[in-house]
Amino acid sequence: MLSAFCVKCAHSPRDRMGAPVSSRILKMCRYLASCGILMNRVPMLKTPRHCHAQQRNFFNIAGPLINKKKEYSERRVIGFSMLEMYNVVSGVADYKHFVPWCKKSDVISKRSGYAKAQLEVGFPPIVERYTSVVTLVRPHLVKASCTDGRLFNHLETNWRFSPGVPGYPRTCTVDFSISFEFRSLLHSQLATVFFDEVVKQMVAAFERRAKKLYGPETNIPRELMLHEVHHT
Repeated sequence: MLSAFCVKCAHSPRDRMGAPVSSRILKMCRYLASCGILMNRVPMLKTPRHCHAQQRNFFNIAGPLINKKKEYSERRVIGFSMLEMYNVVSGVADYKHFVPWCKKSDVISKRSGYAKAQLEVGFPPIVERYTSVVTLVRPHLVKASCTDGRLFNHLETNWRFSPGVPGYPRTCTVDFSISFEFRSLLHSQLATVFFDEVVKQMVAAFERRAKKLYGPETNIPRELMLHEVHHT
Protein backbone atom coordinates (compact mmCIF):
# COMPACT_ATOMS: atom_id res chain seq x y z
CA MET A 1 0.00 0.00 0.00
CA LEU A 2 2.91 2.30 0.50
CA SER A 3 3.24 3.05 -3.16
CA ALA A 4 0.05 5.11 -3.03
CA PHE A 5 2.37 7.94 -2.06
CA CYS A 6 5.39 7.15 -4.22
CA VAL A 7 5.34 10.07 -6.57
CA LYS A 8 7.26 9.53 -9.78
CA CYS A 9 8.30 13.15 -9.95
CA ALA A 10 11.75 12.19 -8.72
CA HIS A 11 12.51 10.64 -12.10
CA SER A 12 11.84 13.60 -14.41
CA PRO A 13 11.50 17.40 -14.14
CA ARG A 14 8.17 17.24 -16.00
CA ASP A 15 5.36 14.70 -15.96
CA ARG A 16 3.91 12.91 -18.99
CA MET A 17 1.37 15.67 -19.60
CA GLY A 18 4.10 18.31 -19.62
CA ALA A 19 3.15 19.78 -16.23
CA PRO A 20 6.01 20.76 -13.91
CA VAL A 21 6.86 18.20 -11.27
CA SER A 22 6.42 20.87 -8.61
CA SER A 23 2.72 21.18 -9.44
CA ARG A 24 2.24 17.41 -8.91
CA ILE A 25 3.94 17.64 -5.53
CA LEU A 26 1.72 20.55 -4.54
CA LYS A 27 -1.44 18.72 -5.67
CA MET A 28 -0.44 15.63 -3.73
CA CYS A 29 0.22 17.58 -0.52
CA ARG A 30 -3.14 19.37 -0.85
CA TYR A 31 -4.89 16.00 -1.33
CA LEU A 32 -3.23 14.55 1.76
CA ALA A 33 -4.15 17.65 3.75
CA SER A 34 -7.79 17.23 2.71
CA CYS A 35 -7.65 13.67 4.13
CA GLY A 36 -6.35 14.98 7.45
CA ILE A 37 -2.97 13.28 7.03
CA LEU A 38 -0.84 16.39 6.72
CA MET A 39 -3.10 18.76 8.62
CA ASN A 40 -1.05 18.77 11.77
CA ARG A 41 2.32 18.04 10.25
CA VAL A 42 2.83 20.24 7.21
CA PRO A 43 2.01 23.94 6.81
CA MET A 44 0.09 25.09 3.75
CA LEU A 45 2.37 25.51 0.78
CA LYS A 46 2.32 28.73 -1.20
CA THR A 47 2.89 28.56 -4.94
CA PRO A 48 6.32 30.05 -5.63
CA ARG A 49 7.32 31.91 -8.75
CA HIS A 50 10.13 29.55 -9.65
CA CYS A 51 10.13 25.75 -9.72
CA HIS A 52 13.57 25.51 -8.06
CA ALA A 53 12.43 27.49 -5.03
CA GLN A 54 9.43 25.21 -4.56
CA GLN A 55 11.55 22.09 -4.70
CA ARG A 56 13.80 23.46 -1.99
CA ASN A 57 10.77 24.26 0.18
CA PHE A 58 9.38 20.77 -0.33
CA PHE A 59 12.55 19.09 0.88
CA ASN A 60 12.68 21.41 3.86
CA ILE A 61 9.28 20.11 4.97
CA ALA A 62 10.72 16.68 5.56
CA GLY A 63 13.94 17.92 7.08
CA PRO A 64 17.43 16.69 6.26
CA LEU A 65 17.95 13.52 4.23
CA ILE A 66 17.99 10.36 6.32
CA ASN A 67 18.45 6.65 5.83
CA LYS A 68 15.99 5.46 3.20
CA LYS A 69 15.06 2.37 5.23
CA LYS A 70 12.06 2.71 7.53
CA GLU A 71 10.40 0.29 9.96
CA TYR A 72 7.15 0.31 11.90
CA SER A 73 5.74 -2.30 14.27
CA GLU A 74 2.63 -2.51 16.39
CA ARG A 75 1.40 -5.03 18.96
CA ARG A 76 -2.11 -5.02 20.33
CA VAL A 77 -4.70 -7.27 21.90
CA ILE A 78 -8.05 -7.14 20.10
CA GLY A 79 -11.44 -8.74 20.58
CA PHE A 80 -11.38 -11.08 17.60
CA SER A 81 -10.08 -14.62 17.34
CA MET A 82 -6.84 -15.57 15.62
CA LEU A 83 -8.76 -17.22 12.80
CA GLU A 84 -11.06 -14.23 12.26
CA MET A 85 -8.13 -11.83 11.94
CA TYR A 86 -6.19 -14.27 9.78
CA ASN A 87 -9.16 -14.55 7.40
CA VAL A 88 -9.38 -10.76 7.08
CA VAL A 89 -5.68 -10.21 6.41
CA SER A 90 -5.22 -13.21 4.12
CA GLY A 91 -8.17 -12.14 1.93
CA VAL A 92 -5.97 -10.09 -0.39
CA ALA A 93 -8.56 -10.10 -3.18
CA ASP A 94 -10.88 -8.06 -0.95
CA TYR A 95 -8.34 -5.34 -0.11
CA LYS A 96 -9.80 -3.07 -2.79
CA HIS A 97 -13.04 -2.96 -0.80
CA PHE A 98 -11.62 -1.67 2.50
CA VAL A 99 -7.89 -0.88 2.48
CA PRO A 100 -7.30 2.89 2.12
CA TRP A 101 -6.10 3.95 -1.35
CA CYS A 102 -6.20 0.40 -2.73
CA LYS A 103 -7.81 0.51 -6.18
CA LYS A 104 -7.23 -3.06 -7.34
CA SER A 105 -6.17 -6.29 -5.64
CA ASP A 106 -6.09 -9.32 -7.90
CA VAL A 107 -4.80 -12.74 -6.83
CA ILE A 108 -3.09 -14.16 -9.92
CA SER A 109 -2.01 -17.50 -8.41
CA LYS A 110 -2.62 -19.42 -5.20
CA ARG A 111 -1.74 -22.72 -3.64
CA SER A 112 -1.46 -24.08 -0.10
CA GLY A 113 0.52 -21.61 1.97
CA TYR A 114 1.25 -19.26 -0.93
CA ALA A 115 -0.39 -16.56 -3.04
CA LYS A 116 0.74 -14.02 -5.61
CA ALA A 117 -1.18 -10.80 -6.11
CA GLN A 118 -1.06 -7.64 -8.18
CA LEU A 119 -1.97 -4.46 -6.34
CA GLU A 120 -2.82 -1.01 -7.65
CA VAL A 121 -2.82 1.81 -5.13
CA GLY A 122 -2.94 5.59 -5.11
CA PHE A 123 -5.20 8.49 -5.93
CA PRO A 124 -5.64 10.28 -9.27
CA PRO A 125 -3.43 11.14 -11.03
CA ILE A 126 -0.86 9.19 -9.00
CA VAL A 127 -1.33 5.44 -9.31
CA GLU A 128 1.28 2.75 -8.72
CA ARG A 129 1.25 -1.00 -9.36
CA TYR A 130 3.36 -3.74 -7.84
CA THR A 131 3.39 -7.50 -7.33
CA SER A 132 3.23 -9.05 -3.87
CA VAL A 133 4.16 -12.62 -2.89
CA VAL A 134 2.17 -13.73 0.16
CA THR A 135 3.15 -16.49 2.59
CA LEU A 136 0.24 -17.97 4.55
CA VAL A 137 0.34 -20.05 7.75
CA ARG A 138 -3.24 -20.47 8.96
CA PRO A 139 -4.14 -18.99 11.45
CA HIS A 140 -0.77 -17.66 12.61
CA LEU A 141 0.95 -15.69 9.86
CA VAL A 142 0.42 -13.56 6.75
CA LYS A 143 3.67 -12.29 5.23
CA ALA A 144 3.83 -10.20 2.05
CA SER A 145 6.89 -9.15 0.06
CA CYS A 146 7.18 -6.85 -2.95
CA THR A 147 8.95 -8.63 -5.82
CA ASP A 148 8.95 -6.34 -8.85
CA GLY A 149 11.54 -3.96 -7.41
CA ARG A 150 10.53 -0.97 -9.57
CA LEU A 151 9.66 1.26 -6.63
CA PHE A 152 11.32 -0.37 -3.64
CA ASN A 153 14.69 -1.81 -2.79
CA HIS A 154 12.81 -3.69 -0.09
CA LEU A 155 9.19 -3.96 1.12
CA GLU A 156 7.86 -6.55 3.55
CA THR A 157 4.82 -6.70 5.82
CA ASN A 158 4.18 -9.27 8.54
CA TRP A 159 1.00 -10.06 10.43
CA ARG A 160 1.36 -12.56 13.28
CA PHE A 161 -1.55 -13.81 15.36
CA SER A 162 -1.19 -15.45 18.77
CA PRO A 163 -3.55 -16.19 21.71
CA GLY A 164 -4.98 -13.16 23.45
CA VAL A 165 -6.22 -12.71 27.01
CA PRO A 166 -6.51 -15.90 29.11
CA GLY A 167 -10.14 -16.60 29.83
CA TYR A 168 -11.27 -14.64 26.77
CA PRO A 169 -11.17 -17.16 23.91
CA ARG A 170 -12.38 -14.73 21.25
CA THR A 171 -9.35 -12.47 21.58
CA CYS A 172 -5.90 -12.52 20.02
CA THR A 173 -2.61 -10.68 20.07
CA VAL A 174 -1.78 -9.06 16.74
CA ASP A 175 1.83 -8.27 15.88
CA PHE A 176 2.04 -6.14 12.76
CA SER A 177 5.32 -4.95 11.25
CA ILE A 178 6.39 -3.33 8.02
CA SER A 179 9.86 -2.55 6.73
CA PHE A 180 10.73 -0.86 3.47
CA GLU A 181 13.31 1.09 1.58
CA PHE A 182 12.46 3.27 -1.40
CA ARG A 183 14.80 3.55 -4.34
CA SER A 184 14.15 7.29 -4.43
CA LEU A 185 15.31 9.74 -1.76
CA LEU A 186 12.30 11.91 -2.55
CA HIS A 187 9.92 9.06 -1.76
CA SER A 188 11.78 8.50 1.51
CA GLN A 189 11.24 12.14 2.40
CA LEU A 190 7.51 11.79 1.71
CA ALA A 191 7.39 8.75 3.99
CA THR A 192 9.15 10.70 6.74
CA VAL A 193 6.43 13.35 6.60
CA PHE A 194 3.29 11.25 6.88
CA PHE A 195 3.95 7.49 6.78
CA ASP A 196 3.15 6.77 10.45
CA GLU A 197 -0.32 8.27 10.06
CA VAL A 198 -0.94 6.29 6.87
CA VAL A 199 0.06 2.99 8.51
CA LYS A 200 -2.19 3.64 11.51
CA GLN A 201 -5.14 4.23 9.19
CA MET A 202 -4.40 1.01 7.35
CA VAL A 203 -4.17 -1.10 10.52
CA ALA A 204 -7.44 0.40 11.75
CA ALA A 205 -9.06 -0.51 8.41
CA PHE A 206 -8.39 -4.22 8.98
CA GLU A 207 -9.99 -4.04 12.41
CA ARG A 208 -13.07 -2.31 10.96
CA ARG A 209 -13.26 -5.03 8.32
CA ALA A 210 -13.30 -7.69 11.05
CA LYS A 211 -16.17 -5.88 12.77
CA LYS A 212 -18.13 -5.80 9.51
CA LEU A 213 -17.61 -9.53 8.85
CA TYR A 214 -17.84 -10.94 12.39
CA GLY A 215 -19.82 -8.41 14.40
CA PRO A 216 -18.85 -6.52 17.55
CA GLU A 217 -15.53 -7.44 19.11
CA THR A 218 -15.17 -9.05 22.52
CA ASN A 219 -15.15 -6.59 25.40
CA ILE A 220 -11.73 -6.67 27.06
CA PRO A 221 -11.22 -5.11 30.51
CA ARG A 222 -9.08 -1.99 30.28
CA GLU A 223 -6.44 -3.36 32.62
CA LEU A 224 -5.88 -6.30 30.25
CA MET A 225 -5.54 -4.21 27.10
CA LEU A 226 -2.20 -3.98 25.31
CA HIS A 227 -1.08 -1.58 22.60
CA GLU A 228 2.57 -0.95 21.75
CA VAL A 229 3.97 0.97 18.78
CA HIS A 230 7.60 1.15 17.60
CA HIS A 231 9.01 2.91 14.55
CA THR A 232 12.39 3.96 13.20
